[in-house]
Amino acid sequence: MHAVVITGTFVDRAAAEAELPELIEGVSGMPGFVAGYWVALSGDQAHAMIVFDSEDGAQMLADQARGGPSDAVAASAIQVGEVLRSA
Repeated sequence: MHAVVITGTFVDRAAAEAELPELIEGVSGMPGFVAGYWVALSGDQAHAMIVFDSEDGAQMLADQARGGPSDAVAASAIQVGEVLRSA
């Protein structure tokens, strides 16, 4: 399994939350999708981890995220990594 880890900053948190259902619907329909977590940390920090059953699936999402960022969240890092373990 591989995961896409996205780190960002909320530009407009209310707009980001309003966009989330449509975003989740699109991402969860991608080939190889396993699970996704969208997290708001303290202040204006936004993080997401989306897991796929293959590196190809994860890379496909990472490429899309790099090409079409949301106006509501400014992504500062989009990385793909191997999932070593899950529980």
